[in-house]
Amino acid sequence: MTGNEIRARFLRFFEERGHTAVPSSSLIPHNDPTLLFTNAGMNQFKDCFLGAEKRPYVRATSSQKCVRAGGKHNDLENVGRTARHHTFFEMLGNFSFGDYFKKEAIAYAWEFLTKDMGLDTDRLYVSVYTDDDEAADIWHEQEGVPRERIFRFEEDNFWSMGDTGPCGPCSEIFYDNGPEVGCDSPDCTVGCDCDRYMEVWNNVFMQFDRQPDGELVPLPKPAVDTGMGLERLATVMQKVQSNYDTDLIRDIITHIEKLSGKTYGDNEHNDVSMRVMADHSRATAYLIADGVLPSNEGRGYVLRRIMRRAMRHAKMLGFEDPVLHKTAVFVLEFMASAYPAESARKDFVAKVVENEEERFIQTLGNGLRILEDEVAKLKKAEQTLLPGDVVFRLYDTFGFPVDLTADIVEGDGFSLDEEGFGACMEEQRRKARQHWKGSGEEAVSAVYRKLLEEGLRSEFTGYTSLSGEAPVVALLRGGERASIAGEGEDVEIITSATPFYGESGGQSGDRGEIRTDGAAVAVRDTLRPLPGIVVHRGKVLSGTLQAGQNARLTVDGEARQATALNHTATHVLQAVLVEVLGDHVKQAGSLVSPERLRFDFTHFSALSPEELATVEREVNRRIRENRSVETEEMDAEAAISAGATALFGEKYGERVRVVRLGEFSMELCGGTHAEAAGDIGLFKIIQETGIAAGVRRIEAITGARAMEFVQRQEQDMDRLAALVKSDRGQIGSRLQKILERQKELEREVETLQARLNVGRSQQLVEQAREVEGVKLLAAKIDGSDAKGLRELADQLRDGLGSGVVVLGCESDGKASLLVAVTKDLAGRLHAGRIIKPLAEQVGGRGGGRPDLAQAGGSRPDQLAMALEGADGVVAEALKQAS
Repeated sequence: MTGNEIRARFLRFFEERGHTAVPSSSLIPHNDPTLLFTNAGMNQFKDCFLGAEKRPYVRATSSQKCVRAGGKHNDLENVGRTARHHTFFEMLGNFSFGDYFKKEAIAYAWEFLTKDMGLDTDRLYVSVYTDDDEAADIWHEQEGVPRERIFRFEEDNFWSMGDTGPCGPCSEIFYDNGPEVGCDSPDCTVGCDCDRYMEVWNNVFMQFDRQPDGELVPLPKPAVDTGMGLERLATVMQKVQSNYDTDLIRDIITHIEKLSGKTYGDNEHNDVSMRVMADHSRATAYLIADGVLPSNEGRGYVLRRIMRRAMRHAKMLGFEDPVLHKTAVFVLEFMASAYPAESARKDFVAKVVENEEERFIQTLGNGLRILEDEVAKLKKAEQTLLPGDVVFRLYDTFGFPVDLTADIVEGDGFSLDEEGFGACMEEQRRKARQHWKGSGEEAVSAVYRKLLEEGLRSEFTGYTSLSGEAPVVALLRGGERASIAGEGEDVEIITSATPFYGESGGQSGDRGEIRTDGAAVAVRDTLRPLPGIVVHRGKVLSGTLQAGQNARLTVDGEARQATALNHTATHVLQAVLVEVLGDHVKQAGSLVSPERLRFDFTHFSALSPEELATVEREVNRRIRENRSVETEEMDAEAAISAGATALFGEKYGERVRVVRLGEFSMELCGGTHAEAAGDIGLFKIIQETGIAAGVRRIEAITGARAMEFVQRQEQDMDRLAALVKSDRGQIGSRLQKILERQKELEREVETLQARLNVGRSQQLVEQAREVEGVKLLAAKIDGSDAKGLRELADQLRDGLGSGVVVLGCESDGKASLLVAVTKDLAGRLHAGRIIKPLAEQVGGRGGGRPDLAQAGGSRPDQLAMALEGADGVVAEALKQAS
């Protein structure tokens, strides 16, 4: 049975038993600051378990893409070396939100494994939490599992979402792979760390709410979260001993065999490298397809480490040119039937990966040079142990695995300080734990979740009106519920309905005013912390505000209109960027406010002036076409099938709002917009920059602000024209003539300076004196700079024939020094050593070659004293030389 067949059978089994099949969520978790990546099937249902989100079903099933790497799952080096470790895997799950519980969950698990999958019951064992007699009795009495096959564990069989909140006992199912894959210990049994007894299913029974003091309070509606690793069940069904030997991964390894010309199974080192490449290609492909891009922090840093580890192993397999992009594309094509949306992004994924591979080739070269330098130093010191901190630096900064470093230095008879390396690794883990900030997203305040649990909702009426009336259903002050708020106090107001748009989807929240019979509030911002709740943040300007009062809400119409113009402009901009740059362009973030718009998109190089001009011209052409902005609600799948653009990893409900502009733009969007594209008036790009590897940012303005910007530019042009005594149309040619004249004058000055230096050098040479039999010329040169000193020094050396030249000058409030030594003395005197004590006197440092050295300092007032001290410095240098 193939992996695809197992996945399909599992989902069909639970659909036939009343479960709604829910698509895999993005690998980027939303509204969960505790997670770096989606690492379990239950992640997307977390708010359902907490009661903060209601869905139209109480039973669900899914096949979830998961990544475990980084954070507490920081064991990358085990991937490829064991039979079960992965960065990417698929978790099959079935979930109950207050519907069925232990009896049904256990029955479903047992039926699927023993009936649908046909597993031998004699090879199945189960575990329960140490005091969960209920689950143990269900296994024995309902399913007939012998008591001796039911094991009780404490630490591994109790699950919690965090230090507080939903938690409960677990019950796992294990498959006996047979003694041939065991550890041969007579004590080997369920719970042993070897691969014989493999966990294939985990039932989590969420029945308690853990309080801050540790008390476990029974939940009114216990829930079920069960999960099973697809790769593990495929291992059992395909009768192989390693996840890597299942068709889910083995077909990727076969592809790597073809690319490398090597055979899997011939060499254990090559086998490890192929397994690493296969696993990491899966993680790379799906992380990028879901919107993660390689970078130096957060998710992007973990992705970069995964990719670079795969690239290192590709090099160990003999690949000299980039190859990971080919295996990543193969993964997306191979798994397209399960994840078609991600497969459609394969061209984009390939470009991101290849771009990163080219960067890594340079990094690898830098690391090799550092390693060669370290080896050379150790050889000189007659040492053969490469220090642990060096091994760690190569590992952490340049991506060298320890075994690669060992292989490189082994030929020179070196070994590695593995103990020192381990200490550095542990220190890094300690710092990572200390500074761990999860996904970087803000946590949703518990008070908002509480309001949602109480049934409070805010209906948004702002698509059709900028004002309205509604009662104040909740009042917050200092993050806590309050009944009243007085003049001057900061408050958060929630009404049953509101025309105010809450910040979401990149669009900033509305501003405006809320009035009651007794109070006036200036609303400075509006948030939407959870679906269904809109929070108005502001200050009480006068009177006393009370919860329960009827309120009149008025949105700042001018600010809303400016925001709407900018939001519609982002839709036009995205469509034009795809037309001009290519289909690889995807939105990677946005900000829409009354003042400006910011649009982040995937692209691999800075836009040329010509490309920027084309984008700006095409956006304005679309605006002049004045297409109507049309909105409608549609089924999410139907909208995407019709070609609507959706954001990477965005969480959409079953019904979505679609915004269209003619035939050229169709996006899923809940924001507010202009009535027609022509309302935007004018679109003007202010800046285009890079913000991450493969991500560019355009900042722009529209409407009145764009006109004001153009007018300011014209005023600047007029001022510039007046300065150069020209008109606007002739500024370019006039400036060109001025610059050409400036160059002519600079050449004349250089010629005159050279003539002056010749005369000056003859006078200065006559001032030379002898120090210990060597001519020394030390002088301060007025009206010169560092470049002038160099040119003069060459003439003075020629004039002296043999000797030392020490020159100084003051330029731009700083001191400059120069020491020049004629070639015949360069063996006895070193200009770099002479200048060092002189530079210290003027508050600086310097150095250089034996024949020429320069320095700068912050104390030009000490220049004369430094030059006077040159005699002593040169005399001391001559003594040391003799």
